[in-house]
Amino acid sequence: MIVESIKLENFRNYGSLTLEFDRGTNLFYGDNAQGKTNILEAVYLCGTTRSHRGSKDREMIRFGEEEGHICMRVRRGEVPYRVDMHLKKNKTKGIAIGGVPVKKAGELIGLCNFVFFSPEDLNIIKNGPSERRRFMDMELCQLDRIYLFHLSNYNKVLAQRNKLLKDYLFYPDASTMLDVLDEQLVRYGTALIQARRRFTGQLDAIIGSIHSRLSGGREELAVTYEEDIGEAEFAGRLQECREHDIRLRSTGCGPHRDDLGFAVQAVDLRRYGSQGQQRTAALSLKLAEIEIVKQSVKDTPVLLLDDVLSELDSGRQQYLLETIHDIQTMITCTGVDDFVEHNFQINRLFQVSEGTVSEKN
Repeated sequence: MIVESIKLENFRNYGSLTLEFDRGTNLFYGDNAQGKTNILEAVYLCGTTRSHRGSKDREMIRFGEEEGHICMRVRRGEVPYRVDMHLKKNKTKGIAIGGVPVKKAGELIGLCNFVFFSPEDLNIIKNGPSERRRFMDMELCQLDRIYLFHLSNYNKVLAQRNKLLKDYLFYPDASTMLDVLDEQLVRYGTALIQARRRFTGQLDAIIGSIHSRLSGGREELAVTYEEDIGEAEFAGRLQECREHDIRLRSTGCGPHRDDLGFAVQAVDLRRYGSQGQQRTAALSLKLAEIEIVKQSVKDTPVLLLDDVLSELDSGRQQYLLETIHDIQTMITCTGVDDFVEHNFQINRLFQVSEGTVSEKN
C-alpha cells in the first residue's frame, strides 16, 4: 500500500494544501509549531477515521471555518482508491470511497494500514494501562472491522451500564435492566478478549528477535496479555460484583481494565525498567507492529514518524532507519542532519513554515 497524494481544505492551520508523495521516504522539516504534524495527522485520520492525538472533528477544522475536507488517494497493488472525508463542527463526519458515501466509518477499515510513531509512544511502557489498551485497539481496529464492531458496541454498553449504576435508585426495574446490559457486555467483551489474546501471542512471537537486535543481544523481551477477567468467568464475576459496582457506581471488571505486560528476564519493565530499557521496548513494539501488518494483510503499511529520531540515540536511530528502507515513510523533523549523517536516502523533501509547504531538491 502507498499513499499517492493528499489534499487539505480548512484542516488545522492549512486553508488549502495539495501534496504528492513518493513511494519511498517523504521528509517534512521545519521549526516546531509550523504544521508538520498536522500533515501526518490528516493522512492517518483519512485512513482510520481517528486522530492519533484523540482530537475531535471540530478541533481539527481551521479556526473560523465550519467545515474541513481531506481527499487522499491511495493504491493497493495496482488498484487505486480515493478517500474523501468531510469534517463538520456539529455533525458526524462524512466519508466517501471512490465518490460513493459510506454509512459507517467502519467500512473504511481494511483499506489503509498505518503505523504511527510519535515521541509520546516512547512512554507507552511506563505510562498507565489505558495507553497500552489504546495501542491494542488502534492496531486491531485497522486490521479487523469485526473487532471495531465489537469494541464500539462494548464501549456503548459499558457507558449505558455505568449510567444505570449511577442512577440505580431511580429505576424500579434497574436489576432487570442490568441483566440485559450484562448479557450484552459479556457478548462483546468475550470477542475483545479472544482477539486481544491472539494479537498478543502474535506480537510476542515477533518482538523478541527485534528487541534482541536493538539491545545488542543482551535482553530478551516478552509480551503478555494481562486480561482482567477471562471470558469463561466474565458473566459470573459481573453478577458477583453487582452490589459492589452499585456502591461505586462503576463497572469494576471487564476488558476495559486489561493491560499488556513487558518483561526482560522476568523483570517488569513498566515498574522497574530504566528509561533506556523502556524506550527500547517501545521502539521494538512499533517495529513489531509493522511486521504484524505485513503478516496479517500480506501488504506493507505506511509508516508515519513524527519527530521521533530526535528522541533516540545514534544506535537506535541507525537501526530504525535500516528497518524502514523498504516501506513508504513520512517523517517530520526539525532538520535533516541526522539523515545526512546516516547516509539515509530521502526521496522527497518538503520544508514547512507557517502553514506553507515547499518542495526542495
